[in-house]
Amino acid sequence: MDRADAASGWAPTWALGRAVLLTGVLLVAAVLLGRIDLVVLATPFALGTAYALRRRPAALPELELGVGDTHLVEGAPLAATVAVANPDLVGYDLAVVRTRMSRWLRVEQVGFGGAGVDVSRSGGADRPFVTSVPRGSAVDLELTGTALRWGRHPIGPAGVRVAAADGLLVSRAMVTDPIRARVYPRTEPFDAVEAMPRAAGLVGAHRSRRPGEGGELAGVRVFAPGDRLRRIDWRVSLRARQLHVAATLSDRDAEVVVLLDVLAEAGRSGGVNGTASVLDTTVRAGAAIAEHYLHRGDRVSMLEYGPAARRLRPATGRRQYLTVLEWLLDVQAESSPHEPYDQVFGPQVLSSDALVVVLTPLLDERSAQMLARLARGGRFVVAVDTLPAELPVPKERGWAEVAYRLWRLDRDTMIGQLREHGVPVVRWAGAGSLDEVLRDVARLATAPKAGLR
Repeated sequence: MDRADAASGWAPTWALGRAVLLTGVLLVAAVLLGRIDLVVLATPFALGTAYALRRRPAALPELELGVGDTHLVEGAPLAATVAVANPDLVGYDLAVVRTRMSRWLRVEQVGFGGAGVDVSRSGGADRPFVTSVPRGSAVDLELTGTALRWGRHPIGPAGVRVAAADGLLVSRAMVTDPIRARVYPRTEPFDAVEAMPRAAGLVGAHRSRRPGEGGELAGVRVFAPGDRLRRIDWRVSLRARQLHVAATLSDRDAEVVVLLDVLAEAGRSGGVNGTASVLDTTVRAGAAIAEHYLHRGDRVSMLEYGPAARRLRPATGRRQYLTVLEWLLDVQAESSPHEPYDQVFGPQVLSSDALVVVLTPLLDERSAQMLARLARGGRFVVAVDTLPAELPVPKERGWAEVAYRLWRLDRDTMIGQLREHGVPVVRWAGAGSLDEVLRDVARLATAPKAGLR
């Protein structure tokens, strides 16, 4: 029986071992001592074990892990289901279900068949849940909660073990593969009404200084071959007795390069409604900036300043926005003692007309040097400070607090030097964060740049 059960995935429990052992001991004692009362005492155990084993199952349980939506946004509700099916003709007396969840996927309600139990304060979903499964049916363990943070988070694996034959047999563990849920960053409100420093494309929403088909009036000139009839200014033409047309400036698109500094991480992430770390601010701000400029018809590209040097080519439209969100899910802080390659992050690889928005905590001196090189190369650079404002002050013994204050002073000095050399630094604050800075950059676009020391 043991070999057959082992081959089919079922194993005897300690209860079956105790029943067989007790029956055997009582029968042996009855024979040796010649006591019929011991046989009568062993009879219920023998009959009960035999009756239970007559209803032993032949098929293993089936387990399936399902998720309502694998494409979520921070703060969105999460719904997952662990289905335990019994394909056998014998019911399962007990099914123990357990599943693992990422700590950024908070499960708040767990229940079988719609009867939910609040588990937000009692260990979450990573604990066993018990139910019975009748023959030829399935039972669903429903998990509901909230996605707390952006990233690719695993749901599962889920496992189940069932007991049958009145608890005398137990199945081997059935485990499912985990499912990866994509949680996209919640786009913070962002809007920039200031014009781009320089528009270089052929069509777009930004006013340029080049004549063309646009909505901004540049003046009135004499009619020339190729001019459209609808451009004729009849008032001026009748007064001058010669055809004149209204000249306009072309509307052109611009290229925006969002450069993410991933050399260092600081702060503690508390999820969508908690404190934000450097990476949280960087990813959410990058998504907001990309969404804003893509919505206006500009070309947006993404670039990582770090060892991996990941790059996303410039493009426009909603498809590019979805690609940006997917690209941001893989952003990770990676420290490296080596200097990132100049051929990857140097100004020669960026368009001369592009607006470079650098999201950086300015925790590494190499980041400041990179900003200086871009500005020295004639690029329009805006540095967005992503360091949390509520960074905790160390309270350890010794000189920790003094060292922290000195580091703060040194960092403020570095920011001041960057501003003196033409690199504006602004803290990310959602809507209107870059308006004042873009106004200054547009003003400096035609002014001579100060030399960098």
